[in-house]
Amino acid sequence: MEHLRDFLTLSYGELEDLNLTAKRQRAERVPAERIAAERLAYLEKETRIKAVTVLFSDLEGRLHMLDYDKKFLLKSADNLTFDGSSIHGFTPQRESDLRLVLDWSAFYWAPADVFGPGKVLVFGDVLDRDGSPFEADVRGKLKALSLECFEKHGYTLNAANEIEGFLFQGLDAERRYYETGKFDYVNTGGYYYSLPGDPLRTFIDTVAEVQRAMGFENEKDHPEVAPSQFEINYSYGEVVAAADQIQLYKLICRQVATRLGMTASFLPKPVVGVNGSGMHTNVSISKGGKNVFWDPAGEEKIGALGWDFVDRILTHGRDLCLMLNASVNAYRRLDPHFEAPNQIKASAVDRGSMIRIPIGNERSARVEVRSVAPDANPYMVMLAVFRTGLEGRKSDEKDLRRAERYLPDNIYDAMADFRGSEWTSTLLGKDVKERYAELKQASADRCPRLLGTFVKAQEVQYHHEVYNQYLWNLF
Repeated sequence: MEHLRDFLTLSYGELEDLNLTAKRQRAERVPAERIAAERLAYLEKETRIKAVTVLFSDLEGRLHMLDYDKKFLLKSADNLTFDGSSIHGFTPQRESDLRLVLDWSAFYWAPADVFGPGKVLVFGDVLDRDGSPFEADVRGKLKALSLECFEKHGYTLNAANEIEGFLFQGLDAERRYYETGKFDYVNTGGYYYSLPGDPLRTFIDTVAEVQRAMGFENEKDHPEVAPSQFEINYSYGEVVAAADQIQLYKLICRQVATRLGMTASFLPKPVVGVNGSGMHTNVSISKGGKNVFWDPAGEEKIGALGWDFVDRILTHGRDLCLMLNASVNAYRRLDPHFEAPNQIKASAVDRGSMIRIPIGNERSARVEVRSVAPDANPYMVMLAVFRTGLEGRKSDEKDLRRAERYLPDNIYDAMADFRGSEWTSTLLGKDVKERYAELKQASADRCPRLLGTFVKAQEVQYHHEVYNQYLWNLF
């Protein structure tokens, strides 16, 4: 009966061409009204598309997806509603209705063999009942910051992320951890080493192919230091697009792993005794096409604006830690024995520093924030890094960039720093800040207070990225 289902199925080459065109429109800031008209006209004309998958993220960064029948969406695109009380950190039951407005610039054609035929993807903005931006939609806050920086200063905020993860044997390895007490590697080859055709290499190759088709513009991919660990790099982008790509990257990895009968995990430290996974966040700012961090005469070839940016982040290092390291498990990664970036300082060479200044040129000069875990809300990470770097307080402490100061080594200290900081109230607003802190507190309180020397079942079970609606409904 498959021949009766005449749904859209495009080759990977066709997908890449379409997605790169859409990506270029977004980068060139083509007016939203024009893009919306183009996308709606395309959907009307392309009869082989059956549904539009709308993506948005909750306060912790968990990705949510709604499939709208295409014909319904074409009639109701200006009146899409959903139940916000079912989303962690959004609304209480008594005021549950929220609206979705499609961000047509964030539109993706996806491979049919991975996402199903006849579907396209688009990110949505969450609005309140009255049509105003919803305060707990951090993506919306990031979009507003990006637009303000461009309109006021001509700045384009750029980011590229190096997202590490682990590939484990079996389906739902995280959900079943409480039964097994361990994760099973699919490969023990190590850094850069994986034979063609082995499970890890097959996974990396497949994910890279899907990313390429979806316009990621890949750079390099390889097994990482730890057994069964991977990293698949792609090019930088404007900050909101870059955060969207992080969500898509993890979605693609999970989907491909599931199809191969395995589990892609973005727990920061799923196995004690080997390197954890990070999400090194490389950032820069451009104006009129020129990198404003670059200064050939500056220290490490970074100019005054770039160093001020670094100093503000270092000043607020502990304030931001809970936003960059959002889970109990993340604090296992901040372990100095495994190249952990737990020192609140900046360095060109020391990989234990919170911030590193990589070797760069006029095009690639950047600041690398290394203390970010891969399970953090990417929109919150970008908001925290860029707004702090541009607007935060700058300490007058002597030798700020070389001081002996450390990030918290447990989530309770991180929560105390976050709650006690005036700056985090400025970043998120007092109400959203408290909602986020309450979610982190509830998760932490379900786990042993002391980390100990081995991963506990609770820190996996109650991890915000482990999708288990039944479990969440118990609390």
